[in-house]
Amino acid sequence: MGLFSQKKRNKNTDAGITELVVPVHIAIIPDGNRRWARERMLPVKAGHKEGAEMFKRIVRHAEKLGVRYITFYAFSTENWKRSESEVEALMSLMLGYLKNSEEEMGIDKGKLRIRVIGERSALSEELQREIARVEDETKDHTKITLNLAINYGGRDEITKAVRKIADDVKNGSVQPEDITEETVQQKLYTAESPDPDLLIRTSGEERISNYLLWQLAYSEFYFTEKYWPDFHEEELEEAIREYSKRQRRYGG
Repeated sequence: MGLFSQKKRNKNTDAGITELVVPVHIAIIPDGNRRWARERMLPVKAGHKEGAEMFKRIVRHAEKLGVRYITFYAFSTENWKRSESEVEALMSLMLGYLKNSEEEMGIDKGKLRIRVIGERSALSEELQREIARVEDETKDHTKITLNLAINYGGRDEITKAVRKIADDVKNGSVQPEDITEETVQQKLYTAESPDPDLLIRTSGEERISNYLLWQLAYSEFYFTEKYWPDFHEEELEEAIREYSKRQRRYGG
């Protein structure tokens, strides 16, 4: 299928791109919203609001460049430890986005599919309803898929996958000796998406923070000192240029 060697030619010289090897799937850890706000003597929620605006810009630009999947770390299982006011602000931003996603994204109607990965039971009923509505309304859209990781943790995801496989063994639908990597893959939240080709993390941190632990096994990593609200379209292009230079070996 050529998922890992897709080439995209973009003749928009204003974007500074002629030919790139465009990742099919980009995963993003958008770090630095709080530090961005504090350095400007602003409330933390202002940093998250600015980060939400940058998120929309980056998804739109990725779609124009030919990226097919983006998985965005919106809220981790560890983020519940933050202050109540900050958690409420984050949840409000996510709810507002989901309610108006097609209008806010600026991507042609019928192109953007939205999926939410993570444990939903801890989310408010209103947010769960909105997730279900958006997923259903966009399920047949095929141009670009946005996976929003909300209340997501990589270890939790793998633990749940193991439990599902254990249930299959218990009820006799699968035998232990028949369990393969594909068996595990199909039990993950991301079963409908290829593994990320490229992971981008902002703000100078160089770790994956319990994110897509299984899926990132052979991904290329791109780290930048810039805080997420400063990660403009040009920085995305730079990350893709850097990715284009690399030779992916898959352990070979």
